[in-house]
Amino acid sequence: MATATSGDIQVRVPALGTVTPVATVTVKTQISGQLQLLGFKEGQEVRKGDFLAQIDPRPYESALQQAQGNLQRDQATLAEAKRDLVRYQDLVKTDLVARQQLDAQTATVAQSEGVIVSDTAQVNIAKLNLQYTHIVAPVAGRTGLRQVDQGNYVTPGDANGIVVVTQLEPITVIFPVPEDNISAIARHFRAGGALIADAFDRSNTTHLAQGKLISIDNEIDTTTGTVKLRAQFDNRDGALFPNQFVNVQLLVDTLRSQVVIPIAAVQHGAPNGVASSFVYLVDPAGVVSVHPIVVGTTDGERTTVTLGLKVGDVVVTQGGDRLRDGAKVAVPDDTRSNAGTAPAGRRNSSGKWSGRRKESGSGAPDGK
Repeated sequence: MATATSGDIQVRVPALGTVTPVATVTVKTQISGQLQLLGFKEGQEVRKGDFLAQIDPRPYESALQQAQGNLQRDQATLAEAKRDLVRYQDLVKTDLVARQQLDAQTATVAQSEGVIVSDTAQVNIAKLNLQYTHIVAPVAGRTGLRQVDQGNYVTPGDANGIVVVTQLEPITVIFPVPEDNISAIARHFRAGGALIADAFDRSNTTHLAQGKLISIDNEIDTTTGTVKLRAQFDNRDGALFPNQFVNVQLLVDTLRSQVVIPIAAVQHGAPNGVASSFVYLVDPAGVVSVHPIVVGTTDGERTTVTLGLKVGDVVVTQGGDRLRDGAKVAVPDDTRSNAGTAPAGRRNSSGKWSGRRKESGSGAPDGK
């Protein structure tokens, strides 16, 4: 037997989610060349900017020198054209040269200036290509298996790239929830409340990590009637792995001062000809009566009763299949004295109670 108590109960939305990295980057070369060196080990943790690979830089060093030489040559040409322009400007004032020659020299200077702009761009491109020969990690994370061996000729068109870097800290879980729950979730989320998400393994018994909801998708999937949510987890211990399936429990609300009984006390059927939920209520004399109730939120092994019971009522939790209305059962003294007290023990991470409850008696008929 158990006594209806007053307590708080958490409203949770269960879902099956997929662990999704914040960033997954396929590191590719941006220029073509021979892969001279790999600077990482498979599975290594890297920081953003860490060295990963080296492409043969010699062709790009030569291209840079050529571009710089062209720039110097054209700068000299421009300087000479500007000096001639100054002389022509002085000679035009004394009518020693035609105005047409001055205009032609002005155009020559402008043309040389355009060549300088083009040469400067070529130098910058050559510098950039030379920089691309030194490949670094674009994000912090863990490297995967290498996709190419040292010594191969690599190009930007290689589909597999050199290596995949996956960011694991933090990491996210994407999970769908029924559209019927989205209003309550969105209301608490917009109000700024931190909605806690707990991740469990596939058997839903081992707690893996705790995080918080960070985003809600902008549409309902009409094929499933669900909305996708994303929760973020620190994952400092690496408990969550990319593409792993996990069970998610999203804490949406906490109901205060509810009438709470063990879920085992709730029976389902039609004792009075009307399908409903009911309990076997035990009066102080030990007489059992069928008592219809309205069940509310369930959390683990406990459920709230919104109508039909009050705090202190004693209900049968076991042996209900052997009871009938009006049967007499033995009521232990400690059940009466513990009316209104909460069950002993504690809740584990999966929302279930561990330890002993302050309830006694099997609900078996007394001598019947």
